[in-house]
Amino acid sequence: MLINIQKRSKRNKGFTLIELLVVVSLIGILATLVLANVNSARQRGRDAQRKSDIRNITTALRLYYNDKGTYPGSSSGQIAGCGTLGTATCTWGQAFTAGSNTYMSTLPSDPLGTPNYRYTFVDSENYTLEACLENKSDDKGKATPDGTTWCSTGWMFELKP
Repeated sequence: MLINIQKRSKRNKGFTLIELLVVVSLIGILATLVLANVNSARQRGRDAQRKSDIRNITTALRLYYNDKGTYPGSSSGQIAGCGTLGTATCTWGQAFTAGSNTYMSTLPSDPLGTPNYRYTFVDSENYTLEACLENKSDDKGKATPDGTTWCSTGWMFELKP
């Protein structure tokens, strides 16, 4: 009788194939949910960086305005107010200097590289500064105007003076 109990307990050790498949599928579902949340958090983080960069650029533009009495011009979405004469096009990721004044040691560029920020000169008192956002549920964002193709997500953050 003792031999039968030992044989039976050896035979019942381990997991069935169905139990293993259920556990593996549950782990897969949990991993998918975690990765989706991590990617969403990264997008929100990059969007927060973009909004902060735009606000910092706005401060530099206001300093430029205080010195020159006008906002710098624009060229292809970039600030046209750099260089020794203040007429060269500034490059995202480079210094924003005009003459002997440095307004930003580095004009920030987008966390992902492209599309960069977009600056549009309106008149001597107005401009538009925009950043393309990844997270369409951002309450500070708005839809890009029809016909605008620079922002692939169709959702942007905009600041004006």
